[in-house]
Amino acid sequence: MELSPLQKERYNYAPKLPEMLKHQIAEIEAVEGKATESVSDQEEIKALFPNTYGMKEVTFKKGKSSAKNSTLRVGVILSGGQAPGGHNVITGLYDALKKTNKDNELFGFKNGPSGLLDDDYLVFTDEYIDSYRNTGGFDIIGSGRTKLETEEQFAIAEKVCQKHSINAIVIIGGDDSNTNAAVLAEYFAAHKCGIQVIGCPKTIDGDLKNDVIETSFGFDTATKTYSELIGNIERDANSAKKYWHFVKVMGRSASHIALECALETQPNVCLISEEVESKQMSLSDIADQVASSVVKRSEKGDNFGVVIIPEGLIEFVPEVKSLISELNDLMAIKEKEFTALNTLDEKKAFLNANLTSESYETYSFLPLDIQAQLLMDRDPHGNVQVSRIETEKLIISLVDSKLKRLKKDGKYSGKFSALNHFFGYEGRCAFPSNFDADYCYSLGYNAFMLILNGYTGYLSTIKNLSKSSDNWVAGGIPITKMMNLEQRHGKKKPVIRKALVELDGKPFRYFAQHRDEWSENTRYLYPGAIQYYGPSSVCDITTRTLELEQN
Repeated sequence: MELSPLQKERYNYAPKLPEMLKHQIAEIEAVEGKATESVSDQEEIKALFPNTYGMKEVTFKKGKSSAKNSTLRVGVILSGGQAPGGHNVITGLYDALKKTNKDNELFGFKNGPSGLLDDDYLVFTDEYIDSYRNTGGFDIIGSGRTKLETEEQFAIAEKVCQKHSINAIVIIGGDDSNTNAAVLAEYFAAHKCGIQVIGCPKTIDGDLKNDVIETSFGFDTATKTYSELIGNIERDANSAKKYWHFVKVMGRSASHIALECALETQPNVCLISEEVESKQMSLSDIADQVASSVVKRSEKGDNFGVVIIPEGLIEFVPEVKSLISELNDLMAIKEKEFTALNTLDEKKAFLNANLTSESYETYSFLPLDIQAQLLMDRDPHGNVQVSRIETEKLIISLVDSKLKRLKKDGKYSGKFSALNHFFGYEGRCAFPSNFDADYCYSLGYNAFMLILNGYTGYLSTIKNLSKSSDNWVAGGIPITKMMNLEQRHGKKKPVIRKALVELDGKPFRYFAQHRDEWSENTRYLYPGAIQYYGPSSVCDITTRTLELEQN
């Protein structure tokens, strides 16, 4: 296979480990902390996870290991959407396995959880692993979105693991994938299968985090990739001086990506979904905020600008959130009846009869293309596929209408030409930044340490991430600690709670302190491409979000 120069160089990069994980395996001790409980719904979660609830947090320190060095076979699964660094989780896991005992084996189940159910796998070798080190994507074994959630599936998984004498499964995924990991761990523990399950926190959205999980892997690389593109657009806008660019970025349930990109590039406007919900802002209020920046800048002769929009924004607008919630519940109950309808008029009549009058009024207010997008096929959770809704075009349309009214009233005399962009897939499979390469390798290596010490139902954690890698702290957290009950497919289900942007947190407060200045003036930053080589202050830096949170 022909390789690009960068591929060749990245294969040879040696990821950095926390100081503690550099010791010989026999010199690393698992130290247990306090017992944990779920973030809410404690009694209900405890009843659902009687064998894996309330376990203690774990930190690895120098000492005498009590782990038994027997031959181990471990399976690994990539689950959900791609995130930069996933390959390094696997290479870190592989290297730890082989360092402990050269006879240990790592099984890669292909194309996500379905590979485990279908017994479709490969056994990793040095040569195969080496060709994926420090690279982007999930093509090492492929990924998938099959859910592990039924007793029948768990029984099949147990049978496949027993067939290959597999001692543990590592699931690399986001909140839903690691919820599945927790349920699978509970099943194995209840049936005394002797099979451990460990998760690794993956999602570019940045919403899998808490007091122990400081960031999910892939967020650093993805936001740097998007910020480079946004910086390029800002430079172009400031050169051409005639376009307003509306940039939608990934982040359905939380606005971490939008906020980080704003901190990196200082656009004229960045909308934060959590603030929109907190302030009960309507679509009209949002359009007013953007139009205000357009008017102020036009008064200075600047008929150009950049607006960043999180992809899930529309779901946080109160009237639209209520509409989407009703649609999700309605489709969970009457999906067959709805899918039998052929024309938009038939579907609208159905909605008029089944939605509240307020929600139907909101639906009718939306442009026809947005109406159609709300009725597209559902996502794997049965919800509206928010990423398909062209929110950026909706906001452009609303702002344009506002400006035309202002112009008619003599309150605006500028020019408004808008262009729209969506940055999503561009960031999911990029070559990982040095931070993500190091972080992911450490997560995989650490996952094996949890397995070696007999833990199950845990998430691999690396803390103190705003410091140099020597100061990182390795350990594990019970997955049940992150869980609560949420409505899914019309029923209450245990899931990992998503971490939203905290409006009283340091990153948002910094943004809020500076956005008025950015809104009116041209204060763009141009972060440029991800740097892999050079001074540590350039190539090893993490996100502004993490920097502000921890310093």
